[in-house]
Amino acid sequence: MSLVTAIQPDGTPTWIDLRVPDLDRALEFYNALFGWEYAPDSAKTGLGTVCLLRGRPVAAIAQAPADTSTSPDWTMYFATADCDGTAKRIADAGGSVLTPPTDIGEHGRAALAEDPVRARFGLWEARAHLGCELVNEPDSLVRNDLVTPDPEPARAFYTTVFDYALDLNKTLPDLDFTFLRRPDGHEIGGIFGFPVAPRSVWATTFEVADTDAVVGRAVAAGGTADTPEDTPYGRSATLKDPFGVEFSVITRPA
Repeated sequence: MSLVTAIQPDGTPTWIDLRVPDLDRALEFYNALFGWEYAPDSAKTGLGTVCLLRGRPVAAIAQAPADTSTSPDWTMYFATADCDGTAKRIADAGGSVLTPPTDIGEHGRAALAEDPVRARFGLWEARAHLGCELVNEPDSLVRNDLVTPDPEPARAFYTTVFDYALDLNKTLPDLDFTFLRRPDGHEIGGIFGFPVAPRSVWATTFEVADTDAVVGRAVAAGGTADTPEDTPYGRSATLKDPFGVEFSVITRPA
Protein backbone atom coordinates (compact mmCIF):
# COMPACT_ATOMS: atom_id res chain seq x y z
CA MET A 1 0.00 0.00 0.00
CA SER A 2 1.13 3.55 -0.71
CA LEU A 3 -0.65 6.29 1.21
CA VAL A 4 0.02 9.76 -0.20
CA THR A 5 -0.05 12.42 2.50
CA ALA A 6 1.98 15.23 0.89
CA ILE A 7 2.29 16.98 -2.46
CA GLN A 8 4.17 14.77 -4.92
CA PRO A 9 7.48 15.89 -6.48
CA ASP A 10 7.35 17.58 -9.88
CA GLY A 11 6.84 15.17 -12.77
CA THR A 12 5.13 12.45 -10.73
CA PRO A 13 1.80 11.11 -12.03
CA THR A 14 -0.48 12.38 -9.28
CA TRP A 15 -4.10 12.30 -10.48
CA ILE A 16 -6.32 10.71 -13.12
CA ASP A 17 -9.75 11.58 -14.42
CA LEU A 18 -12.17 10.45 -17.08
CA ARG A 19 -14.94 12.23 -19.01
CA VAL A 20 -17.71 10.02 -20.35
CA PRO A 21 -21.01 10.48 -22.22
CA ASP A 22 -23.03 8.72 -19.48
CA LEU A 23 -21.82 9.45 -15.96
CA ASP A 24 -24.22 7.14 -14.13
CA ARG A 25 -23.30 4.22 -16.37
CA ALA A 26 -19.59 4.84 -15.77
CA LEU A 27 -20.03 5.02 -12.00
CA GLU A 28 -21.87 1.70 -12.05
CA PHE A 29 -19.15 0.05 -14.14
CA TYR A 30 -16.18 1.20 -12.07
CA ASN A 31 -17.98 0.38 -8.84
CA ALA A 32 -18.55 -3.16 -10.12
CA LEU A 33 -14.93 -3.39 -11.26
CA PHE A 34 -13.00 -1.85 -8.37
CA GLY A 35 -15.55 -1.39 -5.61
CA TRP A 36 -15.09 2.39 -5.77
CA GLU A 37 -17.49 4.57 -3.85
CA TYR A 38 -18.16 8.20 -4.69
CA ALA A 39 -17.87 11.37 -2.66
CA PRO A 40 -21.34 12.96 -2.26
CA ASP A 41 -21.81 16.21 -4.21
CA SER A 42 -18.19 16.14 -5.36
CA ALA A 43 -19.26 16.78 -8.97
CA LYS A 44 -19.96 20.40 -7.94
CA THR A 45 -16.34 21.05 -6.93
CA GLY A 46 -14.91 21.18 -10.45
CA LEU A 47 -12.96 17.96 -10.01
CA GLY A 48 -15.78 15.73 -11.24
CA THR A 49 -17.29 12.93 -9.19
CA VAL A 50 -14.45 11.87 -6.91
CA CYS A 51 -13.90 8.10 -6.71
CA LEU A 52 -13.02 6.80 -3.26
CA LEU A 53 -11.16 3.71 -2.07
CA ARG A 54 -11.49 3.23 1.67
CA GLY A 55 -12.63 6.82 1.86
CA ARG A 56 -9.62 8.31 0.03
CA PRO A 57 -9.60 9.89 -3.46
CA VAL A 58 -8.15 7.69 -6.20
CA ALA A 59 -9.66 9.20 -9.39
CA ALA A 60 -12.50 11.31 -10.74
CA ILE A 61 -15.16 10.73 -13.39
CA ALA A 62 -17.16 13.52 -15.02
CA GLN A 63 -19.93 13.95 -17.56
CA ALA A 64 -18.46 14.96 -20.93
CA PRO A 65 -19.99 18.00 -22.65
CA ALA A 66 -22.54 17.03 -25.28
CA ASP A 67 -20.55 18.71 -28.05
CA THR A 68 -17.18 17.16 -27.19
CA SER A 69 -15.23 15.59 -30.06
CA THR A 70 -12.39 14.24 -27.93
CA SER A 71 -12.03 10.48 -27.63
CA PRO A 72 -12.63 9.40 -24.03
CA ASP A 73 -9.44 8.36 -22.26
CA TRP A 74 -8.20 8.30 -18.72
CA THR A 75 -6.20 11.54 -18.41
CA MET A 76 -3.09 11.49 -16.24
CA TYR A 77 -1.90 14.65 -14.46
CA PHE A 78 1.73 15.33 -13.60
CA ALA A 79 2.46 17.05 -10.31
CA THR A 80 3.98 20.51 -10.60
CA ALA A 81 4.75 23.19 -8.06
CA ASP A 82 4.29 25.83 -10.78
CA CYS A 83 1.52 25.07 -13.26
CA ASP A 84 2.06 28.29 -15.22
CA GLY A 85 5.81 27.82 -15.46
CA THR A 86 5.48 24.18 -16.55
CA ALA A 87 2.87 25.15 -19.16
CA LYS A 88 5.38 27.60 -20.62
CA ARG A 89 8.08 24.91 -20.70
CA ILE A 90 5.62 22.64 -22.55
CA ALA A 91 5.02 25.26 -25.23
CA ASP A 92 8.73 26.08 -25.51
CA ALA A 93 9.56 22.37 -25.94
CA GLY A 94 7.17 21.91 -28.85
CA GLY A 95 4.03 20.82 -27.03
CA SER A 96 0.63 22.49 -27.01
CA VAL A 97 -1.30 23.88 -24.05
CA LEU A 98 -4.89 22.88 -24.73
CA THR A 99 -6.41 24.41 -21.60
CA PRO A 100 -4.36 27.13 -19.91
CA PRO A 101 -3.65 27.00 -16.18
CA THR A 102 -6.89 27.49 -14.27
CA ASP A 103 -7.76 27.49 -10.59
CA ILE A 104 -10.10 24.64 -9.55
CA GLY A 105 -11.53 26.34 -6.47
CA GLU A 106 -9.37 25.76 -3.41
CA HIS A 107 -8.32 22.34 -4.69
CA GLY A 108 -5.46 23.32 -6.98
CA ARG A 109 -4.48 24.73 -10.35
CA ALA A 110 -4.72 22.62 -13.49
CA ALA A 111 -3.92 22.65 -17.19
CA LEU A 112 -4.32 20.25 -20.09
CA ALA A 113 -1.60 19.81 -22.69
CA GLU A 114 -0.50 17.73 -25.65
CA ASP A 115 3.04 16.59 -26.39
CA PRO A 116 4.69 16.68 -29.86
CA VAL A 117 3.34 13.19 -30.68
CA ARG A 118 -0.19 14.33 -29.70
CA ALA A 119 -0.54 12.41 -26.46
CA ARG A 120 -2.73 14.34 -24.01
CA PHE A 121 -1.88 14.84 -20.34
CA GLY A 122 -2.58 17.24 -17.52
CA LEU A 123 -0.74 19.29 -14.93
CA TRP A 124 -1.83 19.51 -11.30
CA GLU A 125 -0.53 22.12 -8.85
CA ALA A 126 -1.94 20.74 -5.62
CA ARG A 127 -3.40 22.81 -2.83
CA ALA A 128 -6.24 21.33 -0.76
CA HIS A 129 -6.51 18.33 -3.15
CA LEU A 130 -3.30 16.30 -3.21
CA GLY A 131 -4.41 14.01 -6.04
CA CYS A 132 -4.56 10.23 -5.67
CA GLU A 133 -4.19 9.49 -1.96
CA LEU A 134 -3.89 5.71 -2.43
CA VAL A 135 -1.69 4.22 -5.17
CA ASN A 136 0.16 0.97 -5.87
CA GLU A 137 -2.39 -1.26 -4.20
CA PRO A 138 -5.38 -3.23 -5.48
CA ASP A 139 -8.09 -1.07 -7.11
CA SER A 140 -5.85 1.99 -7.42
CA LEU A 141 -3.49 3.54 -9.94
CA VAL A 142 -0.19 1.71 -10.23
CA ARG A 143 1.37 2.98 -13.47
CA ASN A 144 1.23 5.27 -16.50
CA ASP A 145 3.26 4.71 -19.67
CA LEU A 146 3.30 6.60 -22.95
CA VAL A 147 2.59 4.33 -25.92
CA THR A 148 3.53 5.94 -29.22
CA PRO A 149 4.60 4.98 -32.75
CA ASP A 150 7.12 7.86 -32.65
CA PRO A 151 9.04 7.68 -29.35
CA GLU A 152 12.11 9.85 -30.01
CA PRO A 153 10.35 13.26 -30.09
CA ALA A 154 8.46 12.23 -26.96
CA ARG A 155 11.64 11.29 -25.11
CA ALA A 156 13.26 14.59 -26.00
CA PHE A 157 10.15 16.51 -24.94
CA TYR A 158 9.65 14.94 -21.51
CA THR A 159 13.32 15.10 -20.55
CA THR A 160 13.24 18.82 -21.41
CA VAL A 161 9.99 19.64 -19.60
CA PHE A 162 10.45 17.56 -16.44
CA ASP A 163 14.24 16.98 -16.35
CA TYR A 164 13.76 13.22 -16.49
CA ALA A 165 16.64 10.84 -17.08
CA LEU A 166 16.15 8.02 -19.60
CA ASP A 167 16.89 4.45 -18.57
CA LEU A 168 16.68 1.58 -21.08
CA ASN A 169 14.59 -1.37 -19.93
CA LYS A 170 16.97 -4.33 -19.96
CA THR A 171 14.36 -6.80 -18.67
CA LEU A 172 12.60 -6.76 -22.06
CA PRO A 173 15.40 -6.05 -24.55
CA ASP A 174 13.25 -6.81 -27.60
CA LEU A 175 10.89 -3.93 -26.79
CA ASP A 176 11.57 -0.27 -27.45
CA PHE A 177 10.85 0.79 -23.88
CA THR A 178 12.61 3.48 -21.86
CA PHE A 179 11.99 4.23 -18.18
CA LEU A 180 11.56 7.85 -17.16
CA ARG A 181 13.25 8.80 -13.89
CA ARG A 182 12.90 11.98 -11.86
CA PRO A 183 16.13 13.80 -10.94
CA ASP A 184 16.08 11.90 -7.62
CA GLY A 185 16.16 8.59 -9.55
CA HIS A 186 12.55 7.58 -8.86
CA GLU A 187 10.89 5.84 -11.82
CA ILE A 188 7.60 7.51 -12.78
CA GLY A 189 6.71 5.45 -15.86
CA GLY A 190 8.12 4.99 -19.31
CA ILE A 191 7.86 5.53 -23.05
CA PHE A 192 7.04 2.53 -25.22
CA GLY A 193 7.84 2.84 -28.90
CA PHE A 194 5.19 0.72 -30.63
CA PRO A 195 5.24 1.22 -34.43
CA VAL A 196 1.71 -0.12 -35.02
CA ALA A 197 0.05 1.96 -32.31
CA PRO A 198 -2.89 3.81 -33.92
CA ARG A 199 -2.15 6.96 -31.88
CA SER A 200 -0.06 8.20 -28.99
CA VAL A 201 -1.62 7.92 -25.54
CA TRP A 202 -0.63 7.89 -21.90
CA ALA A 203 -1.87 4.43 -20.91
CA THR A 204 -3.29 3.90 -17.43
CA THR A 205 -2.79 0.73 -15.40
CA PHE A 206 -4.60 -0.20 -12.18
CA GLU A 207 -3.34 -2.75 -9.70
CA VAL A 208 -5.81 -5.52 -8.83
CA ALA A 209 -5.79 -8.49 -6.49
CA ASP A 210 -6.89 -10.99 -9.17
CA THR A 211 -6.63 -10.10 -12.84
CA ASP A 212 -8.81 -12.97 -14.03
CA ALA A 213 -11.58 -12.10 -11.59
CA VAL A 214 -11.51 -8.43 -12.64
CA VAL A 215 -11.72 -9.43 -16.30
CA GLY A 216 -14.83 -11.46 -15.47
CA ARG A 217 -16.40 -8.54 -13.61
CA ALA A 218 -15.61 -6.15 -16.45
CA VAL A 219 -17.34 -8.31 -19.05
CA ALA A 220 -20.34 -8.89 -16.77
CA ALA A 221 -20.65 -5.12 -16.26
CA GLY A 222 -20.71 -4.36 -19.99
CA GLY A 223 -17.03 -3.93 -20.80
CA THR A 224 -14.67 -6.04 -22.86
CA ALA A 225 -11.28 -7.59 -22.09
CA ASP A 226 -8.39 -9.36 -23.70
CA THR A 227 -7.24 -12.71 -22.35
CA PRO A 228 -5.03 -12.22 -19.27
CA GLU A 229 -1.37 -13.05 -19.72
CA ASP A 230 1.65 -13.48 -17.50
CA THR A 231 4.49 -10.96 -17.88
CA PRO A 232 7.77 -10.43 -16.01
CA TYR A 233 5.92 -7.81 -13.91
CA GLY A 234 2.74 -9.74 -13.12
CA ARG A 235 -0.48 -11.04 -14.64
CA SER A 236 -2.07 -8.35 -16.78
CA ALA A 237 -4.95 -7.72 -19.14
CA THR A 238 -6.18 -4.88 -21.32
CA LEU A 239 -9.81 -3.87 -20.80
CA LYS A 240 -12.32 -1.45 -22.27
CA ASP A 241 -15.20 0.09 -20.38
CA PRO A 242 -18.70 0.41 -21.93
CA PHE A 243 -17.59 3.59 -23.75
CA GLY A 244 -14.52 2.01 -25.33
CA VAL A 245 -12.05 3.60 -22.89
CA GLU A 246 -8.98 1.37 -22.79
CA PHE A 247 -6.93 0.71 -19.67
CA SER A 248 -4.96 -2.15 -18.14
CA VAL A 249 -4.98 -4.09 -14.90
CA ILE A 250 -2.16 -6.06 -13.31
CA THR A 251 -1.71 -8.39 -10.38
CA ARG A 252 1.86 -8.01 -9.25
CA PRO A 253 3.80 -10.88 -7.67
CA ALA A 254 3.50 -11.04 -3.89
